[in-house]
Amino acid sequence: MKVSNRDSIAGYEITEDLGLVRANVVRAKHIGKDLIAGLKNVVGGEVREYTEMLSESREIALKRMEKKAEEMGADAVVNVRFMTSAIAGSAAEIMAYGTAVRLRKII
Repeated sequence: MKVSNRDSIAGYEITEDLGLVRANVVRAKHIGKDLIAGLKNVVGGEVREYTEMLSESREIALKRMEKKAEEMGADAVVNVRFMTSAIAGSAAEIMAYGTAVRLRKII
């Protein structure tokens, strides 16, 4: 599965637009990591616990989106974007979305 944040894939032409494909994940850190993150909020610096959580969440959402695109018969997803929303105090939603397409290699 080819994935791009552009509206095309180099070396290929889009032959069919299969429509919007999206996937999301909502994650939260357990209370211990949340307390550590809260302390870092007081003293400053990177909150690695949340950085890791959001990075892992993006990968999960991306893989789920790719799976849904495959189920639609897509070769690629173009115009891929991510959206983040706060759900609760320490929970966040990550959504990956784009356009599922079929491709043909340009000779």
